[in-house]
Amino acid sequence: MMDIKHKLIVIGGSAGSLEVILQILPALNPNLNVPVIIVIHRRNSYKSLLATLLSTKTGLKVKEAEEKENILPGNIYLAPADYHLLIEKNFTFSLDLSEKVNYSRPSIDVTFECAAEAYGSNILCILLSGANSDGVEGLKTVKENGGIAAIQDPATAEVSFMPLQALQHVAIDHIFKVAEIAHFINNF
Repeated sequence: MMDIKHKLIVIGGSAGSLEVILQILPALNPNLNVPVIIVIHRRNSYKSLLATLLSTKTGLKVKEAEEKENILPGNIYLAPADYHLLIEKNFTFSLDLSEKVNYSRPSIDVTFECAAEAYGSNILCILLSGANSDGVEGLKTVKENGGIAAIQDPATAEVSFMPLQALQHVAIDHIFKVAEIAHFINNF
């Protein structure tokens, strides 16, 4: 039996993914006993209202991840704008200002890769709509570590490039229609 304390779900997306996340969150079980990390490509602004917006859609606690914060079940963490979100082997966050990856900071690849190395086979990573290939290398690392790699069905994506790239380069475990994502997360 897997230790529930050390399971993780990471959702990454870019153009067109916020709409999908706004559909997933209301359908999540408010007693979800797994942490969820969301990495979205977004502009850096002085005061982000994204956490506030997302928290209106779910009974789960939504917050931006903070340096050295413990990753706890039942929380939804957002990668802060303009930082790579790293997951340490002791199940805490680190924020990183190094160079952009795939023209992005936060980079989905960076978070998927370090999360897979910390959580091994106890991870589910889902790549949503987007206009570049960020997330593809990260999903490869997820698979190498025994985790579950999933994508939004490209036919349902506002911008299908990102999930299509993953489908072409990674042995994807699940291809989800938007309505199926929350159900799978609730049963992970």
